[in-house]
Amino acid sequence: MNYQAFWELDRYAVVGHSSKRRFPLLTYTGLKQRGKTVFPVDPEADQIDGDPACRDLASLPERVDGVVIETPPEESAGWVRQAADAGISRVWIHQRCDTAEARTLAREKGLELWTGTCAVMYLRRGFHIHGFHRLINRT
Repeated sequence: MNYQAFWELDRYAVVGHSSKRRFPLLTYTGLKQRGKTVFPVDPEADQIDGDPACRDLASLPERVDGVVIETPPEESAGWVRQAADAGISRVWIHQRCDTAEARTLAREKGLELWTGTCAVMYLRRGFHIHGFHRLINRT
């Protein structure tokens, strides 16, 4: 699976509980730093990093090329369903958010699915533990 291909898209939605969990915010800011158009989606927050947040994928102000799901595992399948309903065909599910139900639903809906790793591995620059993990994954 070409994980890097997902990060070559232009417009993203990042779904997560950013006020409670670290990774959705790291992914969101990492994509912004790369010059991508990014919309935060958080069912519990009005703003993420000073930007207005959407409560669900149907509320996005414009179409996105891909969605990153970084929610508790029990929520992942619901967000995959929302992605399919919103016409978002490329879905990344963080390795700790992935479930068999979410993977099966993505396949049934014909979505391109990336999972099994952490988004931050591909978004942070410089030397850090996630960069080391990315290097290991390439071998």
